[in-house]
Amino acid sequence: MADTASRLLRLLSLLQSRADWTGTRLAERLGIGLRTLRRDIQRLRDLGYPVEATPGAAGGYRLGSGASLPPLLLDDEEAVAAAISLRTAATGSVSGVEEAALRALTKLRQVLPARLRHRVTAFEAAALPLGAVPADAVSADLLAELAAACRDRVRIRFTYRMGRAATVRAGEEATERDVEPYRLAHTARRWYLVAWDTGRADWRTFRADRIEPGPPRRGPRFTARPLPREDPAAYVTDAISAAPYPFRASVLFHAPLVEMARLTSPSAGRLEALDDATCVFHAGSTSLTEFAVHVAAKGVDFEVLDPPDLVPVLRALAARLTRAADAAPGAS
Repeated sequence: MADTASRLLRLLSLLQSRADWTGTRLAERLGIGLRTLRRDIQRLRDLGYPVEATPGAAGGYRLGSGASLPPLLLDDEEAVAAAISLRTAATGSVSGVEEAALRALTKLRQVLPARLRHRVTAFEAAALPLGAVPADAVSADLLAELAAACRDRVRIRFTYRMGRAATVRAGEEATERDVEPYRLAHTARRWYLVAWDTGRADWRTFRADRIEPGPPRRGPRFTARPLPREDPAAYVTDAISAAPYPFRASVLFHAPLVEMARLTSPSAGRLEALDDATCVFHAGSTSLTEFAVHVAAKGVDFEVLDPPDLVPVLRALAARLTRAADAAPGAS
């Protein structure tokens, strides 16, 4: 059985290495007869690999594309290249692939031999990014550790650096957190960890770039709790765009959700479709004037839903803008 499994892996590796093989050539490379080769080909098909037969005197076999994605065999160089590419994608500027890249990187790291993991780390240490590194940059290693903790359902401890406002309130710059991690969420700029904070007995959303570098200390496994919202993405959006601010407001935009989504960062607020032509925008702000300027700058008609105090703020802003326009040189 062990010989058969080893031979199947070698056969699969050969099929992945080039487009077409003759049956005779494959049998020679594997040191087996054509009848054994046909049995091995059928075993691969039974495992889900789409091995296609090419007819004719010079016919043979090739690995086709299937309805599902079977496991792939990577040599050392391919595994290192894949890991480096996934690290870059998880923290890079290609939008829409960050979370998928992180999931794939977490799976690859779990099976990557130590000798290859060292090569990936060495590459990252030697690579020189051009331009300034964003202040909210976070390492792919930390993201992979957090993702693995979410997958394994294990408690983790880490040092968390708080923002300026939280530091003033708490009187300290950093705290030790013991959490049950559930999900990682990504916006256009940052990664966030959704977790149950055991010390505060409540749900928290942690900015990954404020978690001290280095692998979090892993603790015991935990039993999953129901998430605070059915939609984790909506929960994270509210947590980062509304909860930290003293003022919250909602307006109705006279534009479809897809149009407003292009104009609105997830960290700025949460959008929800009302119908095909309108959507509601919920957000927090340091002042209602700041919120009024933000929504007015989008250049889309809107109505105030909440709070009523936003209406006089808009009137005062409109009057101020009108006076500025009337005072401009050449204004009639």
